[in-house]
Amino acid sequence: MAATCAFWIGCLARAQDGASEGLEPLVRVLFETPDTQMQIDILKGVSAALGGRRTVPMPKGWSDVESKLSTSANGDVRALTQTLSLTFGSSRALAALRATLREATAPSEARRAALNALNGVRDDQLPPILLGLLANTELRGLSVRALASYDHAGAAQAVLAVYPDLTAEEKRDALNTLAARHGSAKNLLEAVGRGTIGKSHLTAEILRQLRSLKNPEVDSMLGKVWGVVRESSADKKAAIERYRLIYRRGGSQPGDASRGRAVFARICQQCHVLFETGGKIGPDLTGSNRGDLDYILQNMVDPNAVIPNEYRASVIDTKDDRTLTVIVKEENDASLTVVTANETLVLPRKEIKSVQPSELSMMPEELLTNLPEQEVRDLIYYLTRPGQVPLPSGAP
Repeated sequence: MAATCAFWIGCLARAQDGASEGLEPLVRVLFETPDTQMQIDILKGVSAALGGRRTVPMPKGWSDVESKLSTSANGDVRALTQTLSLTFGSSRALAALRATLREATAPSEARRAALNALNGVRDDQLPPILLGLLANTELRGLSVRALASYDHAGAAQAVLAVYPDLTAEEKRDALNTLAARHGSAKNLLEAVGRGTIGKSHLTAEILRQLRSLKNPEVDSMLGKVWGVVRESSADKKAAIERYRLIYRRGGSQPGDASRGRAVFARICQQCHVLFETGGKIGPDLTGSNRGDLDYILQNMVDPNAVIPNEYRASVIDTKDDRTLTVIVKEENDASLTVVTANETLVLPRKEIKSVQPSELSMMPEELLTNLPEQEVRDLIYYLTRPGQVPLPSGAP
């Protein structure tokens, strides 16, 4: 038993170092053994060893293993075999998943799994299929997010064409996709300039992402549709005082907590948990010092005053000209696991051009800038409440 374990560990270690020939002994075992549990164990071990790699040269003998195990009676064996076949560049696995994704009568869950698998290996034939799925209400959100991975001609215009029909969450995904590259960012700002997309849709996080591109033409267009924001420390103090006065002008009950929850859901909940609801990119706000107006305003207007290391942003430029503002959650020799404003990604290091740690937090500074005064009061009032309140009738 010890000799067998040492054999497996040695093969997997060579695979982790990028040597596909290290897998060949395990491939032979997979082909020869009738033991389903052993097949699952080997397949899982190989998958773990290759974690963070989109593609690996196909080891000798894998085609025979794929033919045999893809018809296994065990679903786990079939699924693991297909996943590894994709990693090994199997044309059979690629064709099968493309067919599933294109098949309008296939179960939605199977189509979503196929889309994620193809996007995971950056299938170069996926973008045209994604464009065709933008009219599918069950798959368009996932398709919009996946398009961010490809610099595909026509993608930006196709996303902009369906933008009015998207849900609020899908619009956030669309804006993040469009703001990830120079070309699509220009398309986005042209649409804002025409009034096709409201200026108010450019949230603080999208504005930061657009500035992170560091593209002179994008900066110029952004200045025309939005203006240039350059706040000094004195400016921030003045802004805090301005919002304090706005809040106090509301009287003894400055806002409506239910309406404030709807504002929170729109601009904060994607990243923050409050009362067990929300995303976990930023800190959980439930136990924070929310009863203190100064505390709330300080953190919303000047989030970069004090930044815990676990929430410090980084800007990643990829070799295919995508720019991401992220929090790096995990890293190893093969990949970085990062969190963006709308998804978690595993980025192979060989696809990364540069990683620049930022002196800024993930939370953008201009969060309140584009809100009407009453929405500012409603949001702050909601944040100060000791418990959850219902959403307004009809709110998403």
